[in-house]
Amino acid sequence: MAGKANKARNRGKLIHRSASESADPLPAKEVSVPLDSTNGDGTEVNGTADSKVESVGVPANTTEVASTKTEGESRLYPVSVKTPVGEKLELQLSPGDSVMDIRQFLLDAPETCFYTCYDLVLHARDGSAHQLGDYSEISEVADISSGGCSLEMLGAQYDDRSIRSHVRRARDLISISNLHTSLSTSLALQHEPTHQKSPDAVKLDAIELDGLGFMEDVACSVCYLSVSSHKDIKCAESITFSSFNPPPSYRRLVGDLIYIDVKIMEGTEFCISGTTKGFYVNSSSGNLLDPKIAKSAYEASTLVGLLQKISSKFKKGFREVLERKALGHPFENVQSLLPPNTWLGVHPIPDHFRDPARAEDALALSYGSELIGMQRDWNEELQSCREFPHKNLQERILRDRALYKVTCDFVDAATNGAIGVINRCIPPINPTDPECFHMYVHNNIFFSFAVDADLGLAFKDQMQSIDSNSTEDHEDTKFSRVQTVLDGNSGATAEAQIAEGEQATYASANNDLKGTKAYQEADVPGLFNLAMAIIDYHGHRVVGQSIIPGILQGDKSDSLLYGSVDNGKKICWNESFHSKVLEAAKRLHLKEHTVLDGSGNAVKLAAPVECKGIVGSDDRHYLLDLMRVTPRDVNYNGSGSRFCVLRPELVSSFIEVESGGRLCSQSISEVSVPSFSQGADHKEDSKVDAKDKDSIIAENHPSCEEIFLNPNVFTEFKLAGSEEEIATDEAIVRKAGSYLVDTVIPKFVEDLCSLEVSPMDGQTLTDALHTHGINVRYLGKVAKMTKQLPHIWDLCTTEIIVRSIKHILKDELRETPDHDLSPTISHIFNCFFGHLSMGGKGSTNILQSKSPKKEQASHHFPKKTGKGQAKRSHGASLRKLQSPQIHLNSEELWSFIQEFAKLKYQFELPDDARLRVKKISVIRNLCQKVGISIAARKYDLDAASPFQTSDILNLVPVVKHSVPLCLEAKNLIEAGKARLSEGTLNEAYTLFSEAFSVLQQVTGPMHREVANCCRYLAMVLYHAGDMKGAITQQHKELIINERCLGLDHPDTAHSYGNMALFYHGLNQTQLALKHMSRTLLLLGLSAGPDHPDVAATFINVAMMYQDLGKMDTALRYLQEALKKNERLLGSDHIQTAVCYHALAIAFNYMGAYKLSIQHEKKTYDILVKQLGEDDSRARDSDNWINTFKMREAQANAQKQKGQVANSTSAQKAIDILKANPNLIQAFQAAGIGSGGVNPSSIDRTINAAALVGEGFPRGRGVDERAARAAAEVRKKAAARGLLTRPSGSPAQSMPWNQFLSILNNSSTPETQLSSQPDEPKNGAPSTHSSNGTAEVQPVGQQSPAGLGSGLTSLNSKKQKQKVVKSPA
Repeated sequence: MAGKANKARNRGKLIHRSASESADPLPAKEVSVPLDSTNGDGTEVNGTADSKVESVGVPANTTEVASTKTEGESRLYPVSVKTPVGEKLELQLSPGDSVMDIRQFLLDAPETCFYTCYDLVLHARDGSAHQLGDYSEISEVADISSGGCSLEMLGAQYDDRSIRSHVRRARDLISISNLHTSLSTSLALQHEPTHQKSPDAVKLDAIELDGLGFMEDVACSVCYLSVSSHKDIKCAESITFSSFNPPPSYRRLVGDLIYIDVKIMEGTEFCISGTTKGFYVNSSSGNLLDPKIAKSAYEASTLVGLLQKISSKFKKGFREVLERKALGHPFENVQSLLPPNTWLGVHPIPDHFRDPARAEDALALSYGSELIGMQRDWNEELQSCREFPHKNLQERILRDRALYKVTCDFVDAATNGAIGVINRCIPPINPTDPECFHMYVHNNIFFSFAVDADLGLAFKDQMQSIDSNSTEDHEDTKFSRVQTVLDGNSGATAEAQIAEGEQATYASANNDLKGTKAYQEADVPGLFNLAMAIIDYHGHRVVGQSIIPGILQGDKSDSLLYGSVDNGKKICWNESFHSKVLEAAKRLHLKEHTVLDGSGNAVKLAAPVECKGIVGSDDRHYLLDLMRVTPRDVNYNGSGSRFCVLRPELVSSFIEVESGGRLCSQSISEVSVPSFSQGADHKEDSKVDAKDKDSIIAENHPSCEEIFLNPNVFTEFKLAGSEEEIATDEAIVRKAGSYLVDTVIPKFVEDLCSLEVSPMDGQTLTDALHTHGINVRYLGKVAKMTKQLPHIWDLCTTEIIVRSIKHILKDELRETPDHDLSPTISHIFNCFFGHLSMGGKGSTNILQSKSPKKEQASHHFPKKTGKGQAKRSHGASLRKLQSPQIHLNSEELWSFIQEFAKLKYQFELPDDARLRVKKISVIRNLCQKVGISIAARKYDLDAASPFQTSDILNLVPVVKHSVPLCLEAKNLIEAGKARLSEGTLNEAYTLFSEAFSVLQQVTGPMHREVANCCRYLAMVLYHAGDMKGAITQQHKELIINERCLGLDHPDTAHSYGNMALFYHGLNQTQLALKHMSRTLLLLGLSAGPDHPDVAATFINVAMMYQDLGKMDTALRYLQEALKKNERLLGSDHIQTAVCYHALAIAFNYMGAYKLSIQHEKKTYDILVKQLGEDDSRARDSDNWINTFKMREAQANAQKQKGQVANSTSAQKAIDILKANPNLIQAFQAAGIGSGGVNPSSIDRTINAAALVGEGFPRGRGVDERAARAAAEVRKKAAARGLLTRPSGSPAQSMPWNQFLSILNNSSTPETQLSSQPDEPKNGAPSTHSSNGTAEVQPVGQQSPAGLGSGLTSLNSKKQKQKVVKSPA
C-alpha cells in the first residue's frame, strides 16, 4: 500500500520511514558474521548464500540504487482529503490504489482514525464529482496523475451493523493494551537523546554491557523475554451497551439504533443515543429512558467526537493515546491476521479489574462470528474468489488478496468454533452416535474430530449395531474425517477396520491438508477444494471445513461423481470430472492409471481411489479426502504405515532430477557421512528391484521429461493394466523412496555439516526437513548420521523427546476435566524436568497395556480415546478417575519416552538423555507444540518439582491451515535473488521493491514473506553503502518477525543480530551491543548456548568491543567463540578458521604480531585443507600473513634503531594478559600445530605465559572470577599435558619484556617459520563451511585487496564441490 498521511509521518524518528517502504537485511560484509543460514520458512537458501558471495565484490553505488528506488516503486501523487468536519489532510496515492486502500489509509491517520461510516467522493480536475465504490480503483474513475483531484469524506447513515462496529472501533482506539512495541524501537528511542555523546562517554557506558556474556544461566533468561508493556492511558471509566437496549419499536421508527452508557473520568455518567445520523446525550436518568437530547452541544457524528465535547479528560487522554501510538513504528499498529501463540505469560500475574466491555464481548459474541447472528457463507466466498479473473497482474493481485483475506477470516472463525466444540458450547448434529464420532455445524463450518484407529476398534461392536439409515446419513457428509470408519464395516475384519480407521488419524488429517494445498496451488479451472483448518486444543484435534452447498439436505445419491466412499468396492467415474482431475494430476506429477473395483470393473483414475469428487447444489465440482496425493513411502510398510506417503517437495525434486537424466539411486557410501545400517536389507532389495526395472522404465518413458507417479501402487487397491506397466509404476515409486534415503537425506546431512542449513530449534529443524522433502519420521535416521555434529545431534534428540512426550501430554489433557488441567500439566512437567518418585501401582500396568497396540501401529500413541470420554463415560477406568499425580512418576514417563522414540523414530535415546537435555529449549518447544502458556519467571530446573500449579497460565489452540501463498511475489523474489547473486544491485532492488509492493497489496505488511522480501531489500542497500536505509528496512523486518513468528523465533534473533551490525556500521556501537544482548538472549532460549550461530554472534560482539578499545572483553568473546567452534564443528572447520582470523586481527590491533602470524597461519592451513591453495580465500589469508610479517619487520627495524614502537599497544597487551591469564593458555594452545613457529619455542612461550598469572597475588582489585577461571583453565590444560615439560620439570617464570620479545622478535632463531605445518592435535573431521567473520582493522592501515570479501563470503558452491572431491 503506497499511501500514507503526511501529518502522521514518523515525527522525527531516526530509524523510521514511510509504511510503503520495505525492510530486511542479511549482511555479508567484512564487519559481520551473518547468522541465518535458512530463510524465514526454513527453506535452504542457495540463492541467499550465492548472493552473499557474489554481491560483496560489487562496488557500492548509492546513486545507482537511489535512482532504482524511483523506478521500482509506483509513482505517488498528492491528493487532499476533506474530513466531515472540514479539516484537510493530504494523502500520497497511486492510481492503482483501491478505495479500500484509501479507507485503510484514513483509518491509520490520527485525524480520521475514528471515522468509520462515510462515503468517499472524488472531485476531478474538470470539476466533476464521482462517488467511489469500495471495490473500485481510482484509475477507473479519474486520472490523479494530472493533479487537481481531491477527496471528500461525506458522513453516511449508520445501520445496526455499522454502528456496533463504530462503537467497538472507538473502544479499540482509546486503549493501548494491545499495542505491540518492539524492544528495538524502545532502544532506539532511548538512544536518541544520548547519541551525540563523546566517544569517551560511549566507552564508559559500554563497560556496563560487559555482562551480556556467556549464557551461564539460560533459565533466568525467560524473565527478560517479554518487553514490559506500556501503562494504559485511561480516557473513560467505561463505555458499554446500555441495558435500555434494544430501542423500543416507537424509537426505532424515528432512528434510534442503540443506547450506550458512558462513565467519564470526571465521575459523571451519561446515556448516549446512537441513531442513523450520529450520537447525542439523552436525558435518561436512573431506570427510565428519556430519549430527548440533553443539550444541543452534546451531539456529534462520531462517538469519539461526542466524548471529546463532554469530557476534557477524555480529550486529553485520547490525544496522549494517539501520541503514544505515533511514537512507535507504523508496522507496530498494523493488525496481524494470523498472530503466533506465546508460550510465556506475564509474571507476576497482573490484577484483574472489572471491564464491562470485555465481559460483553466474551459473553455476547458467538463462537467464530464477527457479530451476533451474522453467518458468512465461507464456501461461496472462497469459490467466488477463486473464480475471479487473473489474466493480468492487477487481476491476480486482487484475486490473491481476496483469497488471502477470506482464508484468514475462515481460519479465525474455525479456531473459535473448534474451541466452542471442545468446550461443549456447540451441540452435535448426530447426538445419538458415539461422542468421538460427533459432527458439528456452526457458522457454516463443519467440524469433526480426528480419531485414532484403536478408537474405531474399541467401538467396533457399537458401530455394527448402528442403524443402516444412520450410516446413509453419514454418507451424505462424505467430507467427514470419520466417514471411512463408518462405511461398510458390517462384514469387516478387525485388521481391515484398523486399516480403515487410519484415515481418521492425526497423520491423515495432516496429509489431507497437504493434499488440499497441492490442489489449490495446481489451480485447475472448474475444480474446487474446501477451506480447511486443523485445530489442536485441550488434547483434541478438530478439523474444520467449509460446507459443500446442499450436502446436508436432500437426496445425495447422485452427488458422488468420482472416487469411492467404500474403500474401493464401488468406484464412481465421470468424464467431465475426470478431465479436470487429469489436468491437476499433470501439474502434480500423478499418473493416469486404471484400477479395479470390488466387482472387477476397470476404472481409469488420475487421483487416489479414496478421494471423493462431489457436485454441489451450486453445480461446482469439489474434490476432497486428499490424504494420498503423493505415492506411498516404500521404506515404510506394514501395519500402521498406510498413510506414510512421500512429501510433495520430494516428488518435485525427484522429478527434476529424473528429468535431468541424473541417477537417483546414489549410494550413501559416496557421501562423506556415516551410513545407516537399520533396514539395509530392505534397501538393498529396493535397489536391485529398481535396477531390474530400468529397461522397462526406458520402454514406457521414452522422454525423461514426462515422469508421473501412480499414487495407488503399494496399496490394497487392485491395479489394472499389464504386468509391465504395473512393474514400471512400482519401480518409479521404489526409485523415489531410494532417492529419499540414498541421496536426499545424505545431502541434507551434508548441508548441516557445511552450515548451509543451520536449524536453531525444533520448528526450524522440521521446516528444513520438510523443505528438503524429508518426513519427520526420518528424524532418528538423521540423528544417527549427525553424531559428529554435537549441536545437530542434540537438536534431533531434543525434538524426538519433545514429540514423544507431546503424545502422553495430549492424551492426559484429553482425559482431564477442566478443573484438573493446571495440576495435570504441572505434574507432567515436574515428572519430566524434576524428580518425582511417587506413583501408583496401576501406572506400570497402564504402560504395559499400551505396548501391544504400539507394536501394531508404532506411530500412534495408544490408549487414545474420544472427546470427553474420560469425563463422561460410565465405564471409566480407575486411571481416569484418579489424578495424574497418582499414576505417573518421572521414571515411568522417561521409560515411555524411550519406548516411543524406539518405536516411532527407530532411535535409541542415550542413557544420560535425561541429564543432557536442554531443559529451557524443551519447555519452549513443548509449550509451543501443545499450546501451553507458562509464567515468565526463573525456574529452578534442578529442583524435584520446579513447576507449580500457578505457573500454568493458559491453554491456546495450535492451528494448521491452508492459507494461499502469493506466487507472483514469490517469483519476483526468486528473480531478485538471482540478480543479487550476479551483482546487479539496481535490478535486484527493482525486483524486490515490486515484490514488496505486491505483497503489501495482497497480505498487508504483517506476513513472513514480507519480512523475507525486506531482508533482501536491506541487503541491497547494505551493499550499496546506504546503511541508514538498511537499518530502516531491517527494523521493519524485525517488527514483522516479532509479530508474525514470535518474540523468540530464531529469525527474530537473527533480525536483532543484523540490526546490531548495521548500527555498528553507523558507529552507534553502544546501541549495537544492546541489540546483540537481545540476540544472545533469544539464541539461548531457542538453541541453547552450544550452537555455531552463538559463536558467530560472539565474534561480532568481540569486534564491537574491539572498536571501543576494550580488548580484554573482545578477547574473552573470541576465546569463547573459538572453544565453541572447535567443540561443535571441529578444529579443521572453516568457521574455526574464522575465529583464528578474528584473533589474528585482534592481536594485530594490540601490536602482538607474532600471535597474529600464528593464528593467521592456522587460518591459512584450514582454508588450504578445505578449499585448496588456489581458492581466493586462501590467497587472502596468505596476504594477511605477509602483511603481519611486514608490520612485525617494521616494528623490529624501529627497535634496532633505538626507537620504541608500539609501546602503547604492547603495554595494553601486557595489562590485558596480566588481568586475564586464562587467555594466554587458550591462545597459545590454539597455536600449537599451526606450523607457524618452532615447537620448542611454542613450549617455552606457552609455559612462560601460563605461569605469568601465578606470579601476581590475588589482592584487592583482582577479578576473583577471572582468577577462578584461570585456575580451571590451567587444570584442564594440565590434563592435556600443556603445562609441563617433556621431562616433567616445572616451567620457570619469565620476565614480561622477554615474553614480549619472544612474541615480536622475528630475528630469534627459535622463531623462524617452519616449512612443514604440523597436524592439529585435536579436532574431529568435518566438512562445514563458514558463515563469515567480523574483522576490524587498525585506523590508518589498509588491508590486502579482496581479503575481507574472500574470508567473509565463503562461496558455498566451491566449498561443496571441494567436499565432494575430497570427503573427510
